[in-house]
Parts: sequence; C-alpha cells; structure tokens
Amino acid sequence: MTLLENPAVLRARVSLPVPRLRTIGSSDLKVFPLAISGNVFGWTADCETTGAILDEYVSLGGNFIDTADAYAAGRSEIMIGNWMRDHGNRADMVIATKIGKSADNPGLGARAIMRAVEASLERLGTTYIDLLYLHIDDPSVPFEETLLTVDELIRAGKVRYFGGSDHTGNRLIEARIASAQLGVAPMVALQNHYNLLHRAEYEGDLANVAAQQNLGVMPRFALGSGFLTGKYRSHADLASNPRGGKAARYLTRNGVRVLSALDAVAKVHETTQATIALAWLLSKPFVVAPVASASGVDQVADLAAAASIQLSRQQVTALDRVSALVRPRQP
Repeated sequence: MTLLENPAVLRARVSLPVPRLRTIGSSDLKVFPLAISGNVFGWTADCETTGAILDEYVSLGGNFIDTADAYAAGRSEIMIGNWMRDHGNRADMVIATKIGKSADNPGLGARAIMRAVEASLERLGTTYIDLLYLHIDDPSVPFEETLLTVDELIRAGKVRYFGGSDHTGNRLIEARIASAQLGVAPMVALQNHYNLLHRAEYEGDLANVAAQQNLGVMPRFALGSGFLTGKYRSHADLASNPRGGKAARYLTRNGVRVLSALDAVAKVHETTQATIALAWLLSKPFVVAPVASASGVDQVADLAAAASIQLSRQQVTALDRVSALVRPRQP
C-alpha cells in the first residue's frame, strides 16, 4: 500500500508538526495553508462524501473552505452550509465564495451583487461571508459601482473582506486606485490560475501587483486538473478516467519531466507528487493557501500534508527549472 492509499500514514505525518495558520493579505483572516475546494460538492461528490471530506480536512487542522455560487448551481454552498449547521462550527471556519458567474445573478452590477450575496448567505446558512471573490472581471460595469456595492455589504457585516479572481494586473491596479478615491475597502486577496505547469500568467504582472498591494494569493487549479498527482502518465491513463480530458494538454515530453522531478522530491520526503506540487506553491512569495479539491476522503490527507512539507532551496530550484520548459497543448 502506498502513502496515497494510506491516509492514516499521511495523517500522522501532517500532525507533526502542526502547520501554522497564515494571514490573508492585510486582513485578520488566519487560515490553514491549504483551502479545500467545494467545486465537486453537489457534482461528483454527494452529501455523504462531501461531509466525509470536510470532516477529514478539519481533523487535520483545516479551516478554509472555498466555493462559489456557480458551483453545482448553488448546491456546493448548500452542502457546506448544512455541514456547518450539523457541526455547529461556523465560527471556526473561514468561508470563501465567489459571485458573478451564476445563472441567476450574473455579472457585477449593484443589483446582481446584492442578490447574489443574499442568496449565498441563505444557502450557506450564515449571516456573513469571510472572503467574497469577484468571480469574473465585468468590464460592462464601472468599477466604482462594484466597489461601492461590495463596501456597502462590508459595512453591513454581510461580507468581511473581498478579492479578485479573474483580473489582470492592470485591472487590479485600477481597482486599488478607485478604492482609494472612493474611500472604500480595497481587495485583500487574489485567486488565480497558478501551478507548476501554468506559471507565466501569475509570475509576471500579477505577482508584482500582489507584492505592491499585499494581496494574499490563493492559487486555483493547483494540481493541473489532476496531472500533478502523477496519475496521468500515458494516453491510456487519460482514457481510463472520465475526468482525464482536462489534463491531456499537459501530457507532453516536458510535462512528463515535471512528473519525474516531482517523483524524485516526493521520494526524499516520503510523500506524494500532489503534496510536493502544493508545497512548491507554498514556497512562493504571497501564496497563502493553494485551492485543491478532493473527490474522496482518501485524498484529503495527501493535500493537507503540503502544509507541513519544507522544501529545500535546491528542490525548489529543480522544480522551477524543469517546469519553466512546460508549454501545454492548447485545449
């Protein structure tokens, strides 16, 4: 039995030492360095599986759940809300959700934002959202309208902090300038596509803006649609998994080299490729908590273990070098 197949081994490994919570940007939100994603809740994960995943995550020290009003048409939020109600642990959790993409309340106009947040609060069974992301950049709406509306929600106590999720560096700068001019709350967080196979988008302008604005960074697609777990090494592997399609573009010569580099580092730390891929993200400046999903409870300890892994400078450099060569095929 491998470590990936034996969560008890990984549970023992991540419990010593206990990872320190990290602060999101300039906020007072302190979170476990791995956010569990709710993108499969209500989709491929039913109520029982969702509850088991969240129970396991919390047992390993986790407190940061990431979802969106568009995930499974709102069912993800409902499942998370029901789980918190059953456990009576809302005050112990940091809940992040996203608005702007739902079919019921699309866009970031004032009316859509207000309706979307009220709907999310109802589904989550809570009176406040800790971290609200703008799931899209909506250029059809003036930033001033969006920022004033979010600030109204913050002053009403319905939202504590907010951040961007699909914005360029220039748009984040525009938002910060507008926030200062309006005297409203600025963004404190950024959720962006970032992993060993997809680096250029973040490591240019976005990284500079994150540093300038002290934004807490939460990389999404942190495991490259599952490719960085090491389970897709051939076209046969892709064909045998119904969810393998999105990982296909990474199955190139350089993509396989990244997996080989992960294999080597994982062997040294006696852990899995997924754990090392997440630990690499956590070694980067301003990265607070990668966002990763588990389709089953047996995968959770694997993800949480990254918070306890300290990569050496040489290991980070080796992964940097091999991943810099990756050029994914166009989907």
